[in-house]
Amino acid sequence: MDGLFFVDSNLLLYRRDAGEPDKQPRAAAWLAALWQTRRGRLSVQVVEEFYHVATRRLRPGLPPAEAQEEVRELFTWQPLPITPSLITAAWAVEGRYGFSFWDSLIVAATQRTGCRYLLTEDLQADQELDGVRVINPFDHPPEAFGLR
Repeated sequence: MDGLFFVDSNLLLYRRDAGEPDKQPRAAAWLAALWQTRRGRLSVQVVEEFYHVATRRLRPGLPPAEAQEEVRELFTWQPLPITPSLITAAWAVEGRYGFSFWDSLIVAATQRTGCRYLLTEDLQADQELDGVRVINPFDHPPEAFGLR
């Protein structure tokens, strides 16, 4: 299957979360496939959430220097910045679907980056949102979408 994949912060975090032995290797497989195929996208919001949770809430957490290095690597994905027009688009998503503002901002960023798929466990899997399909990355391996 063709298309780009927007990565929510939970996928980045599970790759580092030793407390989730079932999800950790699945998250790592997805991220490795996205790095290799260059089909992953994200936003500044995702990077900020990753850094905050990885250094303050993840147990055991990452040392700031290690989390900063990972964020620097994610910068190569050219995260979509949060702009007034993205916030306006998020309000439209919020009004149409009734999602929280933060989830609406993720959906709007997915749309803005031209992604066909949103990899998250925070929204209902397999729903279609104006051309974006929500995929729970722990229900499907990357190979199911033609990623190796």
